Amino acid sequence: MRIAVVDDNPMNITVVKEILKRAGYADMLTAASGMELFAQLGLDANGYEPEGAAGGDDHGIDLILLDMMMPGVDGITVCARIQESPRLRDIPIIMVTAIGDSKKLAEALDAGAIDYVTKPINRIELLARIRVALRLKEQKDWHKERDRRVREELQLAREVQYAALPQPVDDEGMAIDAIYRPSEELSGDLYAWHRIDDNRYGIAVIDAMGHGISSSLASMFIASVLKEAMTKQVEPKRVVKELNRRSHQLQFADQLIQYYFTGLYMVVDLNKGVLEYVNAGHPPGLLIRSDGQVENFKVGGVAIGLFSEMALEKHVIEILPGDRIMLFTDGMYDLVGSDYEADRETSLAELLRPFCGKTPVKALEDALFTGEQREDLASDDRCIVVVDIK
Repeated sequence: MRIAVVDDNPMNITVVKEILKRAGYADMLTAASGMELFAQLGLDANGYEPEGAAGGDDHGIDLILLDMMMPGVDGITVCARIQESPRLRDIPIIMVTAIGDSKKLAEALDAGAIDYVTKPINRIELLARIRVALRLKEQKDWHKERDRRVREELQLAREVQYAALPQPVDDEGMAIDAIYRPSEELSGDLYAWHRIDDNRYGIAVIDAMGHGISSSLASMFIASVLKEAMTKQVEPKRVVKELNRRSHQLQFADQLIQYYFTGLYMVVDLNKGVLEYVNAGHPPGLLIRSDGQVENFKVGGVAIGLFSEMALEKHVIEILPGDRIMLFTDGMYDLVGSDYEADRETSLAELLRPFCGKTPVKALEDALFTGEQREDLASDDRCIVVVDIK
């Protein structure tokens, strides 16, 4: 544990150092002024981080004993400057003062000091306050290290989640791409596609309840099931029923916890010129014709995982060259801001209508998600799957 002692009076520094040394605190750093402390902490003469610098060395300081009244820069100002530095603000500061002015002491505490001792220094009181301050610093360091590890693990999980998503398709008869915007590090949204044969593709979009870590884990489970189901079951009803069956295998210690998923799964058949789909409580997709006319998918069905048995209805839509199909999750409704289901579906359809198959997917993403007006619209995960019929 390293303690910095800051006082303009050399005798006071000597007394404090002796008290600390006898108590077992041998690692100390001293400064005769606030500016000298600034220099040791890598701050400029005014107590600010140098512009363009990554920050200096803090000398591993765990606690600062800071004299309140010093010439030049007083202790309250020094304390305030340290608190303004993200690199240094977790170092606890104990003010040392001969002043009995309660307003000044309150000002010091408001500036970021965690405690104070008065002169002449009482050894027992000083050591007790130091022990409390060092315990606080130890706890803060532990939490910072834990948070760092959590951030690293979340970043790794995010990369794994992205790696599990399919790559864009650009075949002779069809192109498939997606726009994926998690609201947090991890997402509960999921999309997938699978080439069934030369003329057919299975395409799905899934939205797990909630967002964040828990929903992302649930969606990764359903992603593994979906890949297998699209390969073996193929037919939309059978695929969705298999997802429902497997989702009930998720067991939780708390019986009140039940994860469910909304989803839309479709099979595009280029040879027959049709798409067949099943909607399981999911926002309806859109079919935008080459002339800008919009055809809405049907709404219907219950979410996957709610009930052991599902009544499903398969729908069929004719497709033509130049058509663009858009499947999306309910986070997209944030873009139109309506609370009424019918209104938001109509509004979103009107928003997406201009982006027919002639618009590149990157241009669609820029138009929907670029600009200051979109910065506050990240309360939910957002995902769009775009299918172009050539």
